[in-house]
Amino acid sequence: MRLEGKTAIVTGGASGFGAGIARKFAAEGAQVMIVDLDHDGAMAMADELGAGHFGHRANVAKSAEVAEVVATARQVFGEVDILVNNAGITHLPKAMEEVDEEEFDRVFAVNCKSVYLFARELAPFMKLRKAGAILNLASTAAVSPRPRLSWYNASKGWMNTATKAMAVELAPYGVRVNALNPVAGETPLLASFMGEDTPEIRAKFLSTIPLGRFSTPEDMGNAACFLCSDEASMVTGVCMEVDGGRCI
Repeated sequence: MRLEGKTAIVTGGASGFGAGIARKFAAEGAQVMIVDLDHDGAMAMADELGAGHFGHRANVAKSAEVAEVVATARQVFGEVDILVNNAGITHLPKAMEEVDEEEFDRVFAVNCKSVYLFARELAPFMKLRKAGAILNLASTAAVSPRPRLSWYNASKGWMNTATKAMAVELAPYGVRVNALNPVAGETPLLASFMGEDTPEIRAKFLSTIPLGRFSTPEDMGNAACFLCSDEASMVTGVCMEVDGGRCI
């Protein structure tokens, strides 16, 4: 029960890594608000977690909707102890000049602007309380970029830099900010990362991971639980690679 008495917002929490984090947080005693563009998925995950948890549909790239998420969470929970910025998307693998402007804008709106929007709404309350933990989901793409995913790589590099910048600014207020850098995993985005999902492409991708497997939602949940718990009270500004050695 390392998160007993804590409250948390997990964006993109209806599936993939976000669902793994939400499940782990709930198992460790936190009350979790599942935020997702998929309304039914968010509600289903909240039902799975049980009493004390709830779902909320929102587009995390829209300022009014993010403000509503934070206001609702504070109304239900009283205060928000943990924010997990997990929602993210990618463009399909292609040459950098072939990514159209709409794709580019969408990737940066979801992967980057959402972090700013949540910080704008929630950081003032955390600063007043002099407590809080923020966790951003970046990627090994930020550390060891792959060809043909240039703008996705760049958005995750932004996430790592934002994490360190936020950590330095919020540290005097007792608010910690960290990030996770997972390698690709069994999530709805896997096929998009690889271009297509075939046994041959999977084998080629896995050959670049020393431990020989993809990241799992459980891997992310375990790492996230540590970084957002009081056990990590001296850890801030860290971008932890949970990648089976991919970035070595």
